[in-house]
Amino acid sequence: MGAYDRIKDSFIEGYKGRSEQYQGRLLEWRSGQPIVRVGKPTNIARARELGYKAKQGIIIARAKVRGGKKKRRHFDGGRKPSKTGRFYSRAKSLQAIAEERAARRFSNYEVLSSYFVGRSGSDAFFEVIMADPRNPSIKNDRAYRGAARRGRAFRGLTKQGRKYRGRA
Repeated sequence: MGAYDRIKDSFIEGYKGRSEQYQGRLLEWRSGQPIVRVGKPTNIARARELGYKAKQGIIIARAKVRGGKKKRRHFDGGRKPSKTGRFYSRAKSLQAIAEERAARRFSNYEVLSSYFVGRSGSDAFFEVIMADPRNPSIKNDRAYRGAARRGRAFRGLTKQGRKYRGRA
């Protein structure tokens, strides 16, 4: 068993066991800003699987998304049919929503991929790996050729975006 396998197992174990460190981390994230730039990934093994490298031009952003179904806008007045729905399930996954929000917040970066890092009550947290397409160290690296395409998250070109476009 390699080092990254051990790191991955310890992360899963901490999540399932709800360790004190993990609970404190979630509490801190929940009270913080919805989208935050992070110095280094929480789950380094998963980030490396998805293309993260600790190099200039690559950043990690943690996004908080409210879970559950979307509430329908309620208009007062008039007779209501008996089967009006108040809550509807979202067309996109929470992870795809997190990628889009991070792309809006850091508009000069492109989304490469994202992964789940935690859930606290009604909030889900994802870390989004982003690359700066104009950075020379990214431009010349073959691994990040897809980062040159503008608006990947909005056009469903990330792994999570392909799922809601029907191209898993």
